[in-house]
Amino acid sequence: MIHMLGLNKKNDYVLLVRDSDVVAAALREALAEASPEDRPALERAAALVESTAAASEAQLRARWVSSRLAAVGFTGDPASLDALKELRRAEPQLSLLAAVQLQKDAVAYAD
Repeated sequence: MIHMLGLNKKNDYVLLVRDSDVVAAALREALAEASPEDRPALERAAALVESTAAASEAQLRARWVSSRLAAVGFTGDPASLDALKELRRAEPQLSLLAAVQLQKDAVAYAD
C-alpha cells in the first residue's frame, strides 16, 4: 500500500510512505502455513508485493498520479496543462509546485 503525505498547499513536497515490507512479511508467514490450494494465490500476491517494493519512489509517484487522473476520467496527455489541472482537481490540497513535480514523474514513467 502506498500513502502520500505532504499533500497540502503549505508544503511543496510529497512524502511516499511504503509498507510493502510489512505486507511481504505477512504474506511469507501466510505462505509458510498455507494449504496446497491456497498457495498459488498467496504466491501471486507475494510476487505482486515484491514488484511494487522493487519500484522506485518516482515510479510509485507516477502510478499514483496515473490512478488519480484515471479517477477523474482524464485520458489525455499526462504532460499537458489539462493533466495538471485535473490532478489538482482530483487532489485539491496539492500545491502547484507539488503537482508539477508529480506530473514530471508521471511523464517520465508513462506506460
